[in-house]
Amino acid sequence: MAEQLTEANGPSISALSLTEPPSISPLRFSPAGIPTYEELLNRDPRWALSEGSRHFDEKSAVFSALHGIAARLNELGIPYAVVGGMALFNHGLRRFTEDVDILVTKDSLKTIHKKLDGLGYLPPHAHSKHLKDTQLGVRIEFLTSGEFPGDGKQKPVSFPEPDKVSFVSDGISYINLPTLVELKLASGMTSPGRLKDLADVLELIKILDLPADYAHQLNPYVAAKYRELWGEARKRYVMIWRHKWQSSEAIIHLEQMQQDGVVLEDNGTAGNAPALLVTTDLNIAKKYGFVEESEYWDGGQDDVAEPDWHASR
Repeated sequence: MAEQLTEANGPSISALSLTEPPSISPLRFSPAGIPTYEELLNRDPRWALSEGSRHFDEKSAVFSALHGIAARLNELGIPYAVVGGMALFNHGLRRFTEDVDILVTKDSLKTIHKKLDGLGYLPPHAHSKHLKDTQLGVRIEFLTSGEFPGDGKQKPVSFPEPDKVSFVSDGISYINLPTLVELKLASGMTSPGRLKDLADVLELIKILDLPADYAHQLNPYVAAKYRELWGEARKRYVMIWRHKWQSSEAIIHLEQMQQDGVVLEDNGTAGNAPALLVTTDLNIAKKYGFVEESEYWDGGQDDVAEPDWHASR
């Protein structure tokens, strides 16, 4: 059963609907008269922060809502596949999300509303195809087979039937990785408001170390965009390193960079011969003053002075 929000882990929905803490601004209610999860997060920043922490331990209200709706769909025998942020989490890209996205067929969506409306779930407003967990306030959003991602216009990539692209993990059906990547690429390519989908694919490539030829598993419509993002994920940032730099500051700085994942590519060089410090992480590159490898130039100097390590911290 989904865990109810209590005073121990945040304000309960029932309590919020009956009393109003004087230090918090009035809560806006959804049309169904029940505060949404997003409203609860916005209402109390400190609780929102702790809820975010629980999410990465898989103990947040969203995870409770996921397990709850999955159990109901399993009981009803309805084919489904979890997509969106919760699918990313299952595949290894762990980020916070405020709702649960589920792929179903159009016929299944009718059954879901017929069987679940008023039994722990309500539409957020009249004529909505989505539902809200009335205990947790978490929104359950449904995507339907045959529709198109991104701008919603017809394209070679559409939402497939869930039972053909899903796998089961801990009793919950998730969309498989190639289909998730394909849908996110098609979405980000066609809707300016969905650029985060391209960012998600970029992060998946980095975190899962997906190869360039993964594009062969994708619809040709999105393959070129995948290769473009793969190239961006593999962009190298460099800094020159010379082995003669043996001051204590240099050694400490090198160790710090290596702890941050920087790799020293020396290719057996020694003495004053140049070697490269390399990272593919843009944030690390900015931290230490690396430049893109394609832009790097040492000025043609054979002898480069040791940097001021204090200045680069």
